[in-house]
Amino acid sequence: MREQIARVVVGQQPVIDQVLIAMLATGHVLVEGVPGLGKTLLVKALAKCFQGQFGRIQFTPDLMPSDVTGHALYDMKSEQFKIRRGPAFCNLLLADEINRAPAKTQSALLEVMQEKQITIEGKAFPALTPFMVLATQNPIEQEGTYPLPEAELDRFMLKVLIDYPSEQEEQDLVKQITTGQVQDTLSVDAIEPVVSATDIPRLQKVTAGIQVDDAVFDYAVRIARSSREWHSFAHGAGPRASIALIRAARAHALLEGRDFVTPDDVKTMALPVMRHRVALTAEMEIEGLKTDQALQQLLQEVEAPRL
Repeated sequence: MREQIARVVVGQQPVIDQVLIAMLATGHVLVEGVPGLGKTLLVKALAKCFQGQFGRIQFTPDLMPSDVTGHALYDMKSEQFKIRRGPAFCNLLLADEINRAPAKTQSALLEVMQEKQITIEGKAFPALTPFMVLATQNPIEQEGTYPLPEAELDRFMLKVLIDYPSEQEEQDLVKQITTGQVQDTLSVDAIEPVVSATDIPRLQKVTAGIQVDDAVFDYAVRIARSSREWHSFAHGAGPRASIALIRAARAHALLEGRDFVTPDDVKTMALPVMRHRVALTAEMEIEGLKTDQALQQLLQEVEAPRL
């Protein structure tokens, strides 16, 4: 799957790996980056890899919860209400610019993410299996946006930062798009499905069985707890961060071809797991300190176990 996605998503290997890690660990991903870096392409490529159903919602200020979940329609012929299922009934849902929708609409997505069910007219429908949300937001534009509440941010296992490609990668990208192609977007036609949608839950079960030593459990918990007392943070990460660290570390170990988790797996996943679960103090923001820099300082102070 990693190789197939890399055929159309030029560069961005850490981003590809982190999205695969979230999928293996049954988590959701918040992708942050400026427009035009291939966020939508990445989701389409992932869906094509496992023949999954792909859904996309462009979040706007006037979007209603029923535009996410679906609604009931009255059929004149049968004289009955029929359920029209919304785009959330899919395996892989791209929530584009999620912070442009009001809280009421965001909460409809929150239910699907947390409860794995979709409620329409008081009736609950199970979400498809597997189900994963990849939400995007633009870090530059703040006008007309609704910041995600902390409760919703905490539901995302990882926050992935997608940055500009390197000069060589950008040259390869331009050549790939402008050579013998009419449109200015990359196509996912080159991707061959390598697993079926039914294989994903089996992969997730394998991931959940990766061995974790007690010392590694302790290390993950100490990282999360240290963030609550760290001088640079106004508030730290909750217990969900400890859980997400272990789950993500298991998936990272699997991607590396191991059946056991090392402290380095936890350390590698600490930034994407925690960067959206902590908040810098006003003093640190004024000084220009970034969240990732503060987390790096914290990781240097928390002693890793030797296995």
